[in-house]
Amino acid sequence: MRYTMTAFTNRSQTDMWVFESTDATNFSLVAAAAYRPPQADPAATPAAAVTDMKGLCRDPNIFRHVDGAYYLTYTTAWDGDAIGFARSVDRVDWTFLYEYTFPGAEHAWAPEWFVDAEGAVHVVVSIHDGAVFRPHLLTATDPSLSERQWTAPTPLLGFTPEADTLGYIDTTIVFARGRYHAFVKNESTKNIEVAVSDDPVGPYRFERTGNWAQWGGTGAGEPREGQCVVPLPDGRWRIYLDAYNLDDPEHGRYLYSDTVTDDLLGEWTIPRDLPGLSGLVRHLTVLPEPTPL
Repeated sequence: MRYTMTAFTNRSQTDMWVFESTDATNFSLVAAAAYRPPQADPAATPAAAVTDMKGLCRDPNIFRHVDGAYYLTYTTAWDGDAIGFARSVDRVDWTFLYEYTFPGAEHAWAPEWFVDAEGAVHVVVSIHDGAVFRPHLLTATDPSLSERQWTAPTPLLGFTPEADTLGYIDTTIVFARGRYHAFVKNESTKNIEVAVSDDPVGPYRFERTGNWAQWGGTGAGEPREGQCVVPLPDGRWRIYLDAYNLDDPEHGRYLYSDTVTDDLLGEWTIPRDLPGLSGLVRHLTVLPEPTPL
């Protein structure tokens, strides 16, 4: 297997870096600053801190489409109503495609590709409507993935936040044991929770809440976000976690943890630092695919 990692880093939130691995643990650099949005102004943009600058490339996520090309989606701003798209045939040279706008949204964060069990292509994105964050689903209506070939954003059912809470962000969905498992960050508790559904849109039901897998350590848990869940060759699963530091955003850690069995809702191993990259990468995602010949 080849595992392609895309991430922004503590050095820049305008640039996407690309890494690869054969074991999902030890990654080597493919290209630093492989992609930078055309609207970016890296000299005026702080490396990691909150900013009102646009043209960011935070939370970059790729998948390989039926045309053989790689497609990227990413967060364009801390405060903004758009996500970005780009395309590459080799993971190194990228072409900007367009920004997709959500009218009325105050934030549009962490878009992520999701191909369901029927082969339909979606993007799940966390949208803040002025009150709370909720995950929404866009569905491609044409294989071209062009700007006008998306359904209107549909809120995932089952993620209605309780009163006086912040909602859910960084949603990643995987299909296992015949059901969709949505891993979400509870933005109030800063824990990674899991909800399950028989349909991509829901309704989802929370099966695991709080610091249930102890990814945040003991007790209530330290903040975790940017979760990415991938299958391993032996049938188990791996989760990557951004152990960010709000007080010192340039010196967070990146962790990984594996299921003990093939059960996503079962026991997970104690998180470990990602070798060589913990402290550098931020909100990474990993794409597993067969090793090219």
